[in-house]
Amino acid sequence: MPRQAAFLRGISPMNCKMPELAAAFEGAGFTDVKTVLSSGNVLFTERGTPASLKKKAEAAMEAHLGKSFMTFVRPVSELQDLLAEDPFQHFKLPAKAKRIATFLSDAKAPAPKLPIEMQQAQILAVEDGIVFSAYVPQENDPAFMRLIEKTFGKEVTTRTWDTMRKVVAAA
Repeated sequence: MPRQAAFLRGISPMNCKMPELAAAFEGAGFTDVKTVLSSGNVLFTERGTPASLKKKAEAAMEAHLGKSFMTFVRPVSELQDLLAEDPFQHFKLPAKAKRIATFLSDAKAPAPKLPIEMQQAQILAVEDGIVFSAYVPQENDPAFMRLIEKTFGKEVTTRTWDTMRKVVAAA
């Protein structure tokens, strides 16, 4: 059975406890459920398309938690390939830059003309419904998220490259 990763938008320890989230996934019949960090990353084993698994996960959250979070599902094998490929290697980034992967709800949406920059944030590439960006953290300045939401809207979820590595390592 294939290992899957679900990335949920808008989860934090303040609005959803990870044991409860894991129980919702288990209640839907997913097996080997494991949460990673406390920001809505769920590993599980199940067959199905990303779209069918997303629908099943969102219905399970609604049924077990009384609320649902926008869900983005990717096979762990795909994420492993992505990390090995390292799409950031083609770009010269500042030493302090954070590398980011943003999952789009519409994976087939046309990519804008790139790169796009705002202050110390850059959108570098879009491949298969994932936006690759980098930014240099600025004190009290969410320029990076403003740039992502201005370009792609709010139906996205974002993870640092380090979080992506942790999710794949935990699989």
